[in-house]
Amino acid sequence: MAPQINPSILSADFARLAEEAKAVQGADWLHVDVMDNHFVPNLTLGVPVVESLARATDTPLDCHLMIEAPDRWAPQYVEAGAGSVTFHVEAATAPVRLAREIRAKGARAAMALRPATPVEPYEDLLPELDMLLVMTVEPGFGGQAFLDIMLPKIRRTRELISKHGLQLWLQVDGGVSAATIERCAEAGADVFVAGSAVYGAEDPAEAVRALRTQAATATSAASWSCGH
Repeated sequence: MAPQINPSILSADFARLAEEAKAVQGADWLHVDVMDNHFVPNLTLGVPVVESLARATDTPLDCHLMIEAPDRWAPQYVEAGAGSVTFHVEAATAPVRLAREIRAKGARAAMALRPATPVEPYEDLLPELDMLLVMTVEPGFGGQAFLDIMLPKIRRTRELISKHGLQLWLQVDGGVSAATIERCAEAGADVFVAGSAVYGAEDPAEAVRALRTQAATATSAASWSCGH
């Protein structure tokens, strides 16, 4: 799979979300950070805004739920128009059941891991998922510095995906920029959430293209991609 770039609207102008979504129409997905001020110490947006965004853009929505009780709320984001819904395993009561419900409603099911959450205990859950998100910052705020110590975790996750022969996307979110994306791709990531690196650029669409090119170059030289 070619690398995918998902601009995060957390770094966009919230007063102009429809315009900001159109500014990155060449992106693969539009990443929507949903925070509830409980699971993480910040409050962003919810189902009504996702419904409005789904009507305002043709770019599919990738909703990242940094919220408590995702078992209750995640299906509503599919109904609101999200093409992919990510829940945090630390907050989910029944992650397998939830992933199956998201898929049954027609969206891609994804599971996120905070930096301190190891991937190995969830190896048996991977076949139930379409994507796994390895957070490369602590969730809750945009603009944080990339945590280099997450690179070995990305590599281990890619090894588990390869071990089981899964068509599972591996997403990274947090501090992804021109300075860090190649290291993430080399380690095994193939879906990249970028906030300020895109919306802080003079030309967001060009920033998406440049990041995708960097990721593709790094991926083609990576040992994990050989033979794929």
